Amino acid sequence: VQLQASGGGLVQAGGSLRLSCAASGTISRLRMAWYRQVPGKERELVARISTSATTTYADSVKGRFTISRDNVKNTMYLQMNSLKTEDTAVYYCAADPTLWGGYSYWGQGTQVTVSS
Repeated sequence: VQLQASGGGLVQAGGSLRLSCAASGTISRLRMAWYRQVPGKERELVARISTSATTTYADSVKGRFTISRDNVKNTMYLQMNSLKTEDTAVYYCAADPTLWGGYSYWGQGTQVTVSS
């Protein structure tokens, strides 16, 4: 499965962006996630969604970000509201067919920059 992340850009603090992660194949049996990485820091989990659409969020984004999936369009989304400067990072989407553990498939990343 190939993943293509898109939707990043430059936005002012308090604004919104929606990231998309389009898959080359069916995603219905894949658990999926969004990660982000800032230069010099480890990649961190932002949100994840199971095959049954159960979601989990990092504390730093709870109440502001929403992860969702459309198994018909084979696309995962991350709606980001009330953006803060500390949300600036490269965002990656990931997917895996197993029930738990790491992720085998990764997108190329999309840059999100939040200005003050």
